[in-house]
Amino acid sequence: MAHPASRQEEDVRRIVGPVVDAADLYLEDVRVTRAGSSSVVRITLDLPETRVGSLDSDTLGEVSRGLSAALDAGDVVPGAYTLEISTPGTSRALTTARHFRRARTRLVTLTPADGGDAVTGRLTDVTGDGDDTVLVLDDSRRIALSDVRKGKVEVELQRPAEDADTATVSESSGADDDAVTRETRRRGAPGRKEG
Repeated sequence: MAHPASRQEEDVRRIVGPVVDAADLYLEDVRVTRAGSSSVVRITLDLPETRVGSLDSDTLGEVSRGLSAALDAGDVVPGAYTLEISTPGTSRALTTARHFRRARTRLVTLTPADGGDAVTGRLTDVTGDGDDTVLVLDDSRRIALSDVRKGKVEVELQRPAEDADTATVSESSGADDDAVTRETRRRGAPGRKEG
């Protein structure tokens, strides 16, 4: 999700960062765009890379109230704005070690950097750091991250039984990037939702 951050996006990141940290979450991305006479603030959150599973909608709902209050208090988005809070979803391309660590226990398809045949398997571990990062699949295959152009999480309607303890309810629908919170805010009317 790398794109050059605008000053306003950097300000939003600075304002919401403490709320995200207090919730023990990871701030994946911030985007602010104009939509007519108002703005759209899109905040993408994820679990820390050390955790397995998915960010559930109840947690997103709770943290969204804190994010909304912080944005109103910080006054970094002038005028009316729509706040959208979501998770990366399964459609996100896996391109960094962090992305792959978050995909542990998931069925993934890896596209080799050399253009060879794609490899599919359950990602069981990610070892090493930097240039020494290695992806470990369920059949004990070890593939250097540097040999992978990108990966993709395969949506599974039913996960294997041994993953039942680590799977989180929010993934049961198989949905991608569901915006959990979407509200329009007008400066000077905190808490007032507009259609």
